[in-house]
Amino acid sequence: MTQGPVLIDLGDETTPPPPVTEAPAVPDLDRPQGTAMQAAARVAARRPSRLARWFWGLALSLLGAMVSLTAWSWVNDLIARVPVLGWAMAALLAVFVLVCGLIALRELAAIGRLGRIDGLRRAADAALAEDNLAQARAVCARLDGFYRGREDLAWGRARLTERAGEQFDAATLLALAEETLLAPLDAVAQREVEAAARRVATVTALVPMALADVATALASSLRMIRRVAEIYGGRAGVLGSWRLTRAVLSHLVATGAVAVGDDLLEPVLGGSVLSKLSRRFGEGLVNGALTARVGVAAMEVCRPLPFSGGRRPSVRKVVRRALTGLMSKSG
Repeated sequence: MTQGPVLIDLGDETTPPPPVTEAPAVPDLDRPQGTAMQAAARVAARRPSRLARWFWGLALSLLGAMVSLTAWSWVNDLIARVPVLGWAMAALLAVFVLVCGLIALRELAAIGRLGRIDGLRRAADAALAEDNLAQARAVCARLDGFYRGREDLAWGRARLTERAGEQFDAATLLALAEETLLAPLDAVAQREVEAAARRVATVTALVPMALADVATALASSLRMIRRVAEIYGGRAGVLGSWRLTRAVLSHLVATGAVAVGDDLLEPVLGGSVLSKLSRRFGEGLVNGALTARVGVAAMEVCRPLPFSGGRRPSVRKVVRRALTGLMSKSG
């Protein structure tokens, strides 16, 4: 049985076809969703449940009690058998307890200093929100006392004291304090952030060892956060550093800053970066960019005053300065 001709409608021939460049990108199924740095940030920022906190608290308490009772019983038995050796061990145990107490006091002092920074920032926010000049002057007085022992800020403190009386609103007074005291510290902290981002990107791109990027990203981020805190006067101890790190990463996760990729790197380095580079080198750039975001968040958390308009470091500029040189050298 024969059929007639088949008519195929090709549409309006006057309408040009869409350009190939506007076609959607083909998804890369081999590339993992997110990098090791992003996963580490989400895990570290996750707050443990109340049941888990009770479990670890009780477990550490029971372990401490068992160790203490065992040591006490061992020293008493040793005194009964060999008095001289037993009393020597008792003296060593007492010195060890004293050192542990001093370490605990130092940790408490470090946490208290971080609390002073948080209090200064909250007071400055309140003074700006209410435009309260008296409260802003009190914040400047507290800030001057906080940095009293810093020789590198002596000129800034003198300048702030000299010109504080000339300011007649809270925003101008706090901007003066920010310019005279915190601007030099901002520059040093930003250089620390750029160095950490460059280091993480280089190691991730060039070291093929498994989990090397995870270890490097975590170690560099922890060191960077601690250094930023020290630059602003935080002096965080072990517990203070962990608390500070969780605060920084929680801030990142809450604001969605861990979702970094082509949206941040394309305007900085040009083109669809991750689609043009090797998988390893692309992950290195993403890890470096996320490290830069962690550093900027650490500056916001560790800074005694909030950033005024235009003074907050741009993440894109930090990434450009940290990674453009790496990109050109690798190319």
